[in-house]
Amino acid sequence: MNIKAIRTPRITEESGPLTGILDRAVKNIPEKSILVVTSKIVALCEGHIDRRTDKDTLIQREAEWYLPRQRSKYHTMLTIKYSHLFPAAGVDHSNAAGAHVMLPKHPKKSANAIRTYLQKRFRRQQIGVIISDSTTRPLRWGTTGVAIAHSGFLALKDYRGTKDLFGHPMYLSQANHSDALAAAAVAVMGEGTEQTPLALITKLPFVQFQKRNPSPKEIRNLHINKRDDLYGPLLNAVRWRKGKG
Repeated sequence: MNIKAIRTPRITEESGPLTGILDRAVKNIPEKSILVVTSKIVALCEGHIDRRTDKDTLIQREAEWYLPRQRSKYHTMLTIKYSHLFPAAGVDHSNAAGAHVMLPKHPKKSANAIRTYLQKRFRRQQIGVIISDSTTRPLRWGTTGVAIAHSGFLALKDYRGTKDLFGHPMYLSQANHSDALAAAAVAVMGEGTEQTPLALITKLPFVQFQKRNPSPKEIRNLHINKRDDLYGPLLNAVRWRKGKG
């Protein structure tokens, strides 16, 4: 696997459509490769920003579920958005020229549209797209990248029903390629002043590419209800408040 971060001009809400940024920054995409696009530039290009509303109101508006600030030692609202645990529902003001930038409105549609555009532009059949963001994880310092949407490849590799090296059946194992690739790409792109909000991942023999958008069933299979989650005893031990997201 090879990951190359792609530098762009500084992107604001006035930078124009995302396709124009891709035209200037992405010169070639080999067959069976994946372009990772940070959620922030997708949101900036679609104008999903706010300069007037206070942050707590934005978080409650964007979150699917949230916990009040008072529940946090760090006075931060923990939220669930797009089936990920995010501080502040992804609402962020870093690298945003004074605005609050939300997560993209429709990341699945955006990922599919980016893939279709790149396929036509480069005349490729099998390429993938990931829209990435970063979040924290329980019991670990630091942030890691996650995929909030993908297109053009199978996100989960299912090992259930196969056998391990010693012939024992595997009952639970599924590899989440979309999140793993997002984490690797975000590590290369950086999260400060690097100005590299795109990354091209090539040499991916372990990824199963698809010449179509993810099916509704494939997307559903990525998500686990809090009641059924392995971490359900923790997630259900607190009283989540319903957001408007």
